[in-house]
Amino acid sequence: MSLRKYIGPGPLLAAAFVGPGTVTVCTLAGVNFGYELLWALALSIVATSVLQEMAARIGLITQQGLASVITFTLSKGLLRYFSLGIILFAIVLGNAAYEAGNISGGAMGMELFLTLPLLNFGQIQINLLNMSIGLIALSLLLWGNFQRITQVLTALVIMMSLAFLFTAIIMMPEIGKVAAGFVPRIDQSNIFSIVALIGTTVVPYNLFLHSSLISQKWQAVSDLMYIRVDTLVSVILGGLVSMAIVITAAGSDALSVSNTADLAKGLEMGVGVYSKYLIAFGLFAAGITSAITAPLAGSLVVCDIFGWPKSIQGKYMRGCILLILGLGLVFSSLGIKPVQLISAAQIANGILLPILSAYILWLVNKKSIMKNSVNNLSMNIIGGLIWLITLILGSWTVFRIFN
Repeated sequence: MSLRKYIGPGPLLAAAFVGPGTVTVCTLAGVNFGYELLWALALSIVATSVLQEMAARIGLITQQGLASVITFTLSKGLLRYFSLGIILFAIVLGNAAYEAGNISGGAMGMELFLTLPLLNFGQIQINLLNMSIGLIALSLLLWGNFQRITQVLTALVIMMSLAFLFTAIIMMPEIGKVAAGFVPRIDQSNIFSIVALIGTTVVPYNLFLHSSLISQKWQAVSDLMYIRVDTLVSVILGGLVSMAIVITAAGSDALSVSNTADLAKGLEMGVGVYSKYLIAFGLFAAGITSAITAPLAGSLVVCDIFGWPKSIQGKYMRGCILLILGLGLVFSSLGIKPVQLISAAQIANGILLPILSAYILWLVNKKSIMKNSVNNLSMNIIGGLIWLITLILGSWTVFRIFN
């Protein structure tokens, strides 16, 4: 049996959630707490796997994305317009704001290999490296197709994974100490990092992205086995990459690391120049893959909500991609930090995550839509516990913004 049957949009999923934000959060967790918070990443892998499997199952049975399913199941009333408004703001405008961080993160990794000058036009300063990363992502999205994008991202995810995993192995961590990190410990000092680690993995836009892309690969209910393997392998791989970053940072003995670029430079003295370049390449790959998947997810959501064709070479998808990636490119190239937009998007995401999780849980139990692919009792129990996690994450995100 060909392995290609098992490879679908999963690599895009891994590419989406292992971005510069995840890399930075994992780096800081490792530097500040050693291996202590590996259990939080393990928990996030379980939660993400369950939610993504349910979202993918909905995509397979309905042959539509989550946003599209929401539009026809919530056909009228205040809840419909509130839900669609939150989705559009959190996913579309939020991704446009976060896109600047994806592009800048990829450029930060590339800076250790290549230096490009800043262009000055009076008071305006243009970062050519950021612009180059953004234009590479834009070119692939506008002149590629789903198959080619998946192939490129699969290659980048594999190389990114090898870079981070190999660096972790070079650190030669003590197995006993690493194992002890999977024993849950929560106190006042690490609660912020725990929430950040889980929150950076369990994200709403991946649920929309995954469900929308399922029909590009699979149509029959009998394909569910392939979908589950594709999803599980991709989420576990992304989780292992995150853990490798934590392990690398924990073993670096660094005292003043504020981001992954600092970690890459700091490893050169203790481990060797090759580890620095591995981390730098990993950061570049994390940035550019997320710079591709974020506008793709946002564009799919818009087309699902308005019922527009989802051909990546069609005018609707291209227009949305240009808007989302273009804004990110402008923000990053000109050094603009859309702080207020990011804060608003974080609030919208905090509200959206528990609502979307509850909606998915309700939908996968709706026999009129899911036919014989509804949840069993054990999946509902697990799903209910994961919904509680999303509620805590969402509430914490909103609370943090306002305090």
